[in-house]
Amino acid sequence: MKAIIAEKPSVAREIAALLGATDKKDGYITGNGYQVTWAFGHLVGLAMPEDYGLSGFQREALPILPNPFLLTVRKVRKEKAYVPDSGAVKQLKVIEQVIGRSDSIIVATDAGREGELIFRYIYEYLKCSKPFQRLWISSLTEKAIKQGFDNLKPGSDFDGLYRAGQGRSQADWLVGINASQALSIAGHGVYSLGRVQTPTLALICKRYLENKNFTVKKYWQIQLEHRKEFTDFKSLSKTKWEDKKLADDTLKSIERAGTATVTTVETKTVAEQPPLLFDLTGLQKEANKRLFLTAEETLNIAQSLYEKKLITYPRTGSKYIPEDIWAEIPALVRSLEARASCKEAVGKLKWGRFNKRIVNDVKVTDHHGLLITETIPSTLPLNEEAIYDMIALRLVEALSQACTKEITDVILQALHYDFLVKGSKIIEAGWRGIKRNFSDEDSEPVQELPELKAGDDLKIKTAEVLEKKTKPPVLYTEADLLSAMENAGKEIANEDERKALQGIGIGTPATRAAIIETLFKRDYIRRDKKSLVPTEKGLQVYEAVKDKRIADVAMTAEWEMALQKIENNEADAMGYHQSMEAYTSSITQELLSMNIASHNHPELTCPKCKARKLLIRDKVVKCPDEACNWLQFRNVCGVQLSIAEIENLVNKGKTSLIQGMKSKAGKKFDAFIILKDNGESSFEFDNTTNKKR
Repeated sequence: MKAIIAEKPSVAREIAALLGATDKKDGYITGNGYQVTWAFGHLVGLAMPEDYGLSGFQREALPILPNPFLLTVRKVRKEKAYVPDSGAVKQLKVIEQVIGRSDSIIVATDAGREGELIFRYIYEYLKCSKPFQRLWISSLTEKAIKQGFDNLKPGSDFDGLYRAGQGRSQADWLVGINASQALSIAGHGVYSLGRVQTPTLALICKRYLENKNFTVKKYWQIQLEHRKEFTDFKSLSKTKWEDKKLADDTLKSIERAGTATVTTVETKTVAEQPPLLFDLTGLQKEANKRLFLTAEETLNIAQSLYEKKLITYPRTGSKYIPEDIWAEIPALVRSLEARASCKEAVGKLKWGRFNKRIVNDVKVTDHHGLLITETIPSTLPLNEEAIYDMIALRLVEALSQACTKEITDVILQALHYDFLVKGSKIIEAGWRGIKRNFSDEDSEPVQELPELKAGDDLKIKTAEVLEKKTKPPVLYTEADLLSAMENAGKEIANEDERKALQGIGIGTPATRAAIIETLFKRDYIRRDKKSLVPTEKGLQVYEAVKDKRIADVAMTAEWEMALQKIENNEADAMGYHQSMEAYTSSITQELLSMNIASHNHPELTCPKCKARKLLIRDKVVKCPDEACNWLQFRNVCGVQLSIAEIENLVNKGKTSLIQGMKSKAGKKFDAFIILKDNGESSFEFDNTTNKKR
């Protein structure tokens, strides 16, 4: 009898049906010599400080360096304590019984670092010693699962993957627990720091402050309009004037002259290669730009498509496929002819001349780039349709020929000033013709030009002075942040280190969405339209730790590279663990030596007892006198009150007009918050607002 452990019930059901196991029991399916059971994600995880007898935040207990680390059943918060999750306890018992009745185990959790860790922690917690093999598949189609069972791999082949997962898990525990407790003790509040979370927050805060503190400067350029051979085109002065009067005077002189002369014409043909397949981060970036989906939403949609057997494993960090998959590509493309949204695109492909740029055995990591499967969907929810088509059309683009362009750079001279003209002409549309996407959003607009040669005199049809402004660094969107996390190695100043860390980011494709969501849950960042901006609390944490090593993006990228080496059996896991312990001890002492208790908080007297100074916290403002017990929540109907508004409320008895609050019925309203004589707060509406609470 063989036990099979999947990561989710849906995957277990697929495998059981294929193997002829049809007898459904409580928590597992059995038949034909197999017992198929499942986890619900992480059933077992690292124990918390309380499990080591350390309750509360104790300065003298830090740093906490467990040796050995204990494993415990997943816990959930109940009232003010964490208790074992009853569902996890029950399923773990089922897994224990299934394994007990079996001779060996087949591991069918997701084929990646986290999937490996889910099984190994269960295996270790149950003190199991039975032999196990690994099912390693990239899609849930019947064909892929059958091939996987025909090619089961020894469990020991994935020891490096497990050690990397375990190293990541323990490192996150060490840094997260110790740094959070240390800063909370130093700051007399509750703060959360993390190995990847804090450098990510630092990226957002640094960019926000650069944007906010940027001094916008005006400058002026002259734009000329020309016409030749019935083609209108424009040129722009190379000179940027800081004095508008000088620009205006120059314009008048140029207008009097009336002509510009072509001094140089440079034309080159450029072959623009098609994009590679999506990896998860690439898909999340594109979905954020095009559909405004968050990284987590995109991951959940991709996971759903995977479980419906429509796409391959989504948590991939590769954009390539191995040579042995190439033979399957024509059939995948042919199947897309049956899909209305893809039929036209497939018709533009040149059969027999597919671009083979996506084939690279060396650059395929755990899983290859995102592909569709031969199962073509009929109807899907709207967002799933959009993500599926994104993946399908990217495959068609990737197989297309290069886009050939003729790029022309022209310099004109008018009154001794140089004017620049850029032209672009599509010679062969190639991959850009698939979605008729002929320009990049980030590049400057280009124009088609008439035939020009040096010495040509061009009449100036019109001329004008354009007022322009220097632009601050743009705030991060989620797509931009994912790029910054993915390319964190580029932040490193030392050239040798930068080369070594090329392509190494912070977090992994599978974890970046969760890291961003954690920052939202901690109330460290918020969305402002498409941009991510720090909250007051997020900035406070950043200001406290920005010069500390825990906020160092480059160092976190180095840790990721070390984990990758452990995964590939190129580095020692024990060495990594010892360096993380040393790092943890160092940052813990660094944080404990700080004091941010009254960071930027005004001294406010309680409006009720008029005797005590108020305690200002992230979620509440309260009087420390238990007899008085005055309390004001800072989040009112979905809007977080700033320190300035709290000050207005306490000192003046009234805030300014608070906009965008939401009633229980979900309707938005604007109102003032006022303090009544008894110290209670209430709403006051101005004459233009409906007077309803």
